[in-house]
Amino acid sequence: QVQLQESGPGLVKPSQTLSLTCTVSGGSITTNYYYWSWSRQPPGKGLEWMGAITYSGSTYYSPSLKSRTSISRDTSKNQFTLQLSSVTPEDTAVYYCARASLPVGSEKYDYWGQGTQVTVSS
Repeated sequence: QVQLQESGPGLVKPSQTLSLTCTVSGGSITTNYYYWSWSRQPPGKGLEWMGAITYSGSTYYSPSLKSRTSISRDTSKNQFTLQLSSVTPEDTAVYYCARASLPVGSEKYDYWGQGTQVTVSS
């Protein structure tokens, strides 16, 4: 059973960089042929896909967030990380990490983290 757990600060100030980590247990982030994604859900809105990193380390980003988003991984810790720069209150959301089968965009998700609330406020 694969488990994902998001962690990071719950409150970030405007213009700062939001950094979240997803720790994976029960399976390796280098296992063929999965990708590991970040999504978010602002209050009262739908789920928005932000980006992903594949089992081989390739990264993909939503065009609307690409200029502010970076996803990386630490295979020794079986973690992958989201960084979102220059945040505004509009980035307030519940952030989720998840695993899905390739190709990126398939939306064949099989495991999700529980989500973590991030509020952007001064």
